[in-house]
Amino acid sequence: MIQQEKVTRFRALHAGPRALLLPNPWDAGSARVLAGLGYQALATSSGACAGVLGRRDGRVTREEALAHAQAIAAAVELPVSADLEKCFADAPREAADAIRLAAGVGLAGGSIEDASGNKERPIFDFAHAVERVAAAAEAAKKAGFVLTARTENYLRGRPDLDDTIKRLQAFEKAGADVLMAPGLPDLDAVRAVCAAVKKPVNFMAGIRGKSFSVAALEAAGVRRISLATSLYRAAMTGLIAAAREVNEQGSFGYIEHSVATPELAGYMKE
Repeated sequence: MIQQEKVTRFRALHAGPRALLLPNPWDAGSARVLAGLGYQALATSSGACAGVLGRRDGRVTREEALAHAQAIAAAVELPVSADLEKCFADAPREAADAIRLAAGVGLAGGSIEDASGNKERPIFDFAHAVERVAAAAEAAKKAGFVLTARTENYLRGRPDLDDTIKRLQAFEKAGADVLMAPGLPDLDAVRAVCAAVKKPVNFMAGIRGKSFSVAALEAAGVRRISLATSLYRAAMTGLIAAAREVNEQGSFGYIEHSVATPELAGYMKE
């Protein structure tokens, strides 16, 4: 599909009869596997991107994040949305630049969040956060791009449901296509968020004790479910366990239940 077809397809998937399951690959190979397993769209993860580079989340440059997302988008015939963190800028106009650049590397969508990166004031002031989303939404509309706006309250030590809803409503009014509040504590909070807005809500699975079933999330009104770094962490869990077995026990039992090379190769391009 050409990029505009991917954007059209991505928008339509948010209006389907079921919630869109949006897994997060960490490289081109994992993207190919997920496509081969039947997923209809993919998203990058800032944490997984950082991990691939041997860094912690939030320590990746705009250029590195875009190159990572571009490689994933080029590997599959699926719409791909990028985790663009705070769009690598504080100022609205500069944040909008990240959206334009993301659209230019073949992505169907991307996100902007209100986390500032400042430990003293981890969330942007309300008015500034809305201004940033508005600038990003304008750029997204011109580029034909699905914009996700997310408030980071629950991930940054501000578990304020009223403020979270207020921000999402303002982001919706500012032009965001999809809304997101990672870290919601329970299904009651999820239902409250979904009922408060008209645009599709993305739920982020991947937090222990706060990752509910697909059926429960659909019943709560969720239209999209992303997996954050959870698949990457699952892969790293397997790596750590296998490497420890060899180093500590001198055995290779993990090989007996690993995917075989021919099967894995079947997901890859010739």
